[in-house]
Amino acid sequence: MTQLITPAAIVDDAAFVERPAEPSVNLFASKTVRSILSLIGGLAIWEFVARVVVHNNAFLAAPSTVAVRAWEMLLDGSLLYNGWVSLQELLIGYVLGVVVGVALGAAMVQWRGVNDALELWIAALYAAPMVALAPLLIIWFGIGEASKIAVVFIMVIFPIVINTQAGLESVDRRLLLVARSFCSGRWKTFTTVSLPSAAPFIVAGMRQAVGKGLIGVVVGELFGAKAGLGNIITTASSVFDMPTLFVAVVTLAVTGVALTALLRAFEVRLSAWRDVA
Repeated sequence: MTQLITPAAIVDDAAFVERPAEPSVNLFASKTVRSILSLIGGLAIWEFVARVVVHNNAFLAAPSTVAVRAWEMLLDGSLLYNGWVSLQELLIGYVLGVVVGVALGAAMVQWRGVNDALELWIAALYAAPMVALAPLLIIWFGIGEASKIAVVFIMVIFPIVINTQAGLESVDRRLLLVARSFCSGRWKTFTTVSLPSAAPFIVAGMRQAVGKGLIGVVVGELFGAKAGLGNIITTASSVFDMPTLFVAVVTLAVTGVALTALLRAFEVRLSAWRDVA
């Protein structure tokens, strides 16, 4: 005799089915929370060392003192003006370095003669202390913005060239063969296959170049400048004004973190695109 299964019986049986336990939310597992806690901890240690261990603003300024000085400089406009000068020099030199660096790296991969001619020079100049060339560039271009842009350009271009070359050389050869089998020309293959595949390498080089560019701005302004964050550092250090000095240093650090985060987000999107592709 066939037993009928009623809806009520199904409901009763479902009541005894074990449901998977909901995962517990760990607040400290979040990357953002860990980063914030690390920042707070670092500032607390800095404050303690400055006020208890050193206890002298001429050698180390506390974060609270630096924050007060930064607010004062914001109100009188000196921080915004000098920060804008340095940002302009950084962005112009950085963009020029990226454009020329990608072009040189691509040329070195596409044409063997270009690679043979430039490889030795790039290896030598990349290993050379670019900081030592800053006074020479200032003599050539003067103490205006041109010399600072030149220093940033020199600092930025080499990581871009090296990463571009590495990225283009790592392109899957099967993709290149497929493109050529469809009678794709060299330029179209480069723009539709090689360059998109090498984009994560190029963006990684751009992330490395951000720090190099910031160093170039400061170095250029240390050797001679009428304005800029490097000029603030030089003036403040000459009179042992540590709060003002740290305001400029922290501003540069925050700028570097912000630009690196933007490039990192762009790199993650490119990596996701490659995984899907």
